[in-house]
Amino acid sequence: MNLQEGKEKFIQTWGTLGSNWGISRTMAQIHALLLISPKSLSTEEIMEELQISRGNTNMNVRALMDWGLVFKEFKTGERREFFSAEKDMWKVAMQIVKERRKRELEPLVGTIADLQQVKDSSEAGKQFETTVADLNKVIGKADKTIDLLIRADENWFMNNFLKLLTK
Repeated sequence: MNLQEGKEKFIQTWGTLGSNWGISRTMAQIHALLLISPKSLSTEEIMEELQISRGNTNMNVRALMDWGLVFKEFKTGERREFFSAEKDMWKVAMQIVKERRKRELEPLVGTIADLQQVKDSSEAGKQFETTVADLNKVIGKADKTIDLLIRADENWFMNNFLKLLTK
């Protein structure tokens, strides 16, 4: 496999993976392209490489910036904007975890808090309260685990992860 084939395969695979973390395939493909690019790319270069429209490129680059995965760069003498991605994969993974927590877990915590206000002495009401309480415990544990992961140093995490695998 030559470099071009490898790049295309990586971009396609990252696009598929991205749809699993809740972002569009195109957004993930732009991210992949910027990850493997040795230099920052302009909107036009991204459009050409991925064969996508300017609007699609701009919208997805802005979304990647909102996620904290892509950064705008300015080059002296250039009027165009250039974009690059964080290259440290541990930082990328942690940023994705943070964003998913913010977008998925935090709203659920608020909803569960509201649902815990439901009071009903019927059998259905008691089952509802039990289910919501159990879900709240699971969400609380997941949130603490995510918090620990976010605060963890990569070496600490990997050492402890490997210990778990060898037990």
